Amino acid sequence: MIRCPTCKHEEYLGAIFCSECGSQLNVEHITTKSLKRTTGSFAQRITSEIKKLEEILPQEAVSEAVITLHVIELDQFVPLQGKDTFTLGRRSPGQTTLPDVDLTPYNAYVQGVSRVHAKITMENGRVSIVDLGSVNGTRVNGNKLKPHVPRVLQHGDIIALGKLKIQIIIRRQ
Repeated sequence: MIRCPTCKHEEYLGAIFCSECGSQLNVEHITTKSLKRTTGSFAQRITSEIKKLEEILPQEAVSEAVITLHVIELDQFVPLQGKDTFTLGRRSPGQTTLPDVDLTPYNAYVQGVSRVHAKITMENGRVSIVDLGSVNGTRVNGNKLKPHVPRVLQHGDIIALGKLKIQIIIRRQ
């Protein structure tokens, strides 16, 4: 076990971020990027960002996908199509169970994404996410999810898998 330098919460060896407070635990191989701060309430900023995204979202993703993931840092879109349930995670050598959505190209390892981190499900017109017991945790709009407990998502919610931030775009049919 290792202890978080900020909140003193104990984490398993290999954890990159504290699952309690989000602080970085291992700084040897990790680089970080500063995010610019904006003024105004969180809700105002999210509403503004959603409007921008609706303007730039690729039309083919809008017309075919009910759910699209927007990888914020890289400004890339990942449409989820063909199923009602998608596991999110990353690949690693020798891994036998692969996630439906491989986040490896989005610097997932460094960001603290587990191999099989979370699951997004669409059922009866509702979209939900479940943390699958990931090491670095899952947050929705800054609120940490309890493992294996579903959380309903709304259009524009910000999901953090470890430190990888993804905005969910839900198109109602």
